Amino acid sequence: MHLANGRRTRPSAHRAGGEHPAVRRDARAAACGQDTEVRAHGPEDISPTAVPPADPHVVVLFGATGDLARRKLLPGLLHLSRSGLLSDYRVVGTSLEDIDVEGFRLVARESCEQFARQHVSLREWDEFSRKLDYVAGSAGPMGLADAVARAEDILGGEPRRLHYLSVPPSAAVAVVATLREARLVDRARVIMEKPFGTDLASARHLNAIVYGTFGEDQVFRIDHFLGKEAAQNILALRFANGLFEPIWNRQHIEHVQIDVPETLSVGERGGFYEQTGAYRDMVVTHLMQVLAFMAMEPPTSLEPGPINEEKNKVFRSLQPIRVEHRAGSIRGIPSGTRRR
Repeated sequence: MHLANGRRTRPSAHRAGGEHPAVRRDARAAACGQDTEVRAHGPEDISPTAVPPADPHVVVLFGATGDLARRKLLPGLLHLSRSGLLSDYRVVGTSLEDIDVEGFRLVARESCEQFARQHVSLREWDEFSRKLDYVAGSAGPMGLADAVARAEDILGGEPRRLHYLSVPPSAAVAVVATLREARLVDRARVIMEKPFGTDLASARHLNAIVYGTFGEDQVFRIDHFLGKEAAQNILALRFANGLFEPIWNRQHIEHVQIDVPETLSVGERGGFYEQTGAYRDMVVTHLMQVLAFMAMEPPTSLEPGPINEEKNKVFRSLQPIRVEHRAGSIRGIPSGTRRR
């Protein structure tokens, strides 16, 4: 099975003799003179009537000018906003970059125009940009606390706080300390992106730091790769498909190959890769999760607990990777060549 950056190819027609429903919608919009963009692939939007809108939230986005925020988080927040799933909210961005609010809004607009799934109209952008604020990391805990207080005053009442740590493992401890000193722990949940630490010892140390500030029910350690439709569909393909479920075993499958052809260069992520590296960034996080979905036994239910239990059985069964198993290059030296 080949996964290209977590995406799967979809046919252009979802039913015999018919075009993709998104194409028909866009054609109708164009006929009415509406600003639109043809989108012939991608997951269907969830109706806001199917999922109740979220409670009022202040989203504090750490690493707000970084690569993940530009590619995924800011466009994702815009999409949730215009779909009606996130209506009462304010976003407070913070990072090491010393820019003002208008500078952050410019970063956000460029990100949404480049990476959003659909065209961003001027009206949608104006509505979204008014909800963006920014405070530089140099302002310290009190500067962050003041920015969050302004956002909460606008929303009124006691809105929830969502702290999204889009930062490398080396910065996570400092961010948790900042939240504690700024007294932004109450009514809060914290999302911690992979990788969680750099090895077992650092992960345990980070856990201890986190538990000194937040309760376990407030902490969400995530791998955003699992939010991809192709990754989630592996479970449906395996366990809800009467054709594949009975034959998904070693008697009928010779081997499984998971490919992630990388089309992006290091770009502006040099500092991240110097600390974390591509192996921790992709293999022991994203690809191990996909491997677990491919190899796990059927869980007792499609709930987080049983799924994690079966995934952990796969991880415990893996053989260690040894140097003789290497491919490509080690320390910049192509395999099969000798040092001169």
